[in-house]
Amino acid sequence: MTNHAPPTDEGALIRQAQQNGDAFRELYRLYFPRLYAYVAYRVGRVQDAEDVTADIFVKVVEALGRFEYRGSGSFAAWIFRIAHNEVQQFYRRHRWQQHHLSLDDIPNLPVTSPSPEALIQRKEQFARLYAVINTLSPRRQEIITLRFFGELRNQEIATVLGLDERTVASHLCRALDELQQKFQLVQEELASEPE
Repeated sequence: MTNHAPPTDEGALIRQAQQNGDAFRELYRLYFPRLYAYVAYRVGRVQDAEDVTADIFVKVVEALGRFEYRGSGSFAAWIFRIAHNEVQQFYRRHRWQQHHLSLDDIPNLPVTSPSPEALIQRKEQFARLYAVINTLSPRRQEIITLRFFGELRNQEIATVLGLDERTVASHLCRALDELQQKFQLVQEELASEPE
């Protein structure tokens, strides 16, 4: 994951975007990769990730005039709160659907090598990671995806989820331990399969 640090004067950028719709493009450019990665790992399928991400940005544009900048991290927490709510809406609407992914359904996330082999390998890793993350409790799934795919700090995650920062840290630590154990089992199973 690349680090998408907010600009040094994010507040000024937000004020510009509130006054001029064209200025919103810079906010979109800064936040789209993080939001899309978060949504893609939460919903799993390309079409769904694209639809949910588009819905998020529509809501952001509609509500941007009411947003009050309160310092570093406040905009990220606000926009990811909207994303969290949209992902929850998606799950309520699609509760009946299974979450089995074919390689064609998996979103294309940035890859350093654009070769077809690298893309297929990346999608296979995504499918394994998606399956392992989905074995966690819903709260831990959300914290993991906000932290590593949304690139939020614990304080921002706490704001998004309405939790205490220590609770987020505790869930994150336990989820990482759990994921490490489960992913190790998956890797061992893959290693033992005949080629």
